Amino acid sequence: MAGSPEPAVQVRELRVVRGGRAVLDGLSLDIARGSVTGLLGPSGCGKTTLMRSIVGVQKTAGGRVTVLGRPAGDARLRRRVGYVTQAPSVYSDLTVAENLRYFAAVLGVPRADAERVAAQVGLRGRERDVVGRLSGGQHARVSLAAALLGEPELLVLDEPTVGLDPVLRRELWDLFHRLAGAGATLLISSHVMDEATRCDHLLLMRDGAIIADDTPAALLARTGAREIEQAFLALVEEDQRPDTATGTGTSAGVSGSDRSEPAKEASR
Repeated sequence: MAGSPEPAVQVRELRVVRGGRAVLDGLSLDIARGSVTGLLGPSGCGKTTLMRSIVGVQKTAGGRVTVLGRPAGDARLRRRVGYVTQAPSVYSDLTVAENLRYFAAVLGVPRADAERVAAQVGLRGRERDVVGRLSGGQHARVSLAAALLGEPELLVLDEPTVGLDPVLRRELWDLFHRLAGAGATLLISSHVMDEATRCDHLLLMRDGAIIADDTPAALLARTGAREIEQAFLALVEEDQRPDTATGTGTSAGVSGSDRSEPAKEASR
């Protein structure tokens, strides 16, 4: 539609091959600016590979990924994209403050920004604590704080709430929506289906393909399901159902918008 803002992320015919097998094969999708988009699917379905491709650290075999108007991995995106990996991306032998000041220096942002992000993720008063002595949930918050340095326009968060207690999960989701309300775009992966309703938009993934691309409400209405997990299972069944004309399974790219389809890493 004329006048619509350019998506924060555009993926076109993305192909990733690993060990002679196509992990992602011709994947296409858009991620709208200022939204919280959930990337949901079972472990091993390709979520992390897709996120690494968007950040620009994944070797690809074909296709195109555009992030904030530039090719994924472009050096000019360094301060504009924040990335939280599943594995800890901060140093366990440093304090919270030392980690955040180090990453602030790497990014060229003011040291004072370290105090801002520590408070933003609920770590005020823990700045002198050594990260390796923190709880798992607090450790995860340090990684998130590092990704928030410099106020990036796009945040790519790979299962940021895994292993966290319900109260902390709720607090982080409240933070995610505040960030989106301030104009940031968030892509958040999870294999926990009950987090889906917290997202503005959903990408449901299975076996390296996007099988649904729509809002939570639209997916529930489309499948007649009461919960996203039930909707996901219904879409998997639909995806496997033989096509009456060809006798083969339906295309993996079913969506409401008719679109088919390590070593320690710094937070950015």
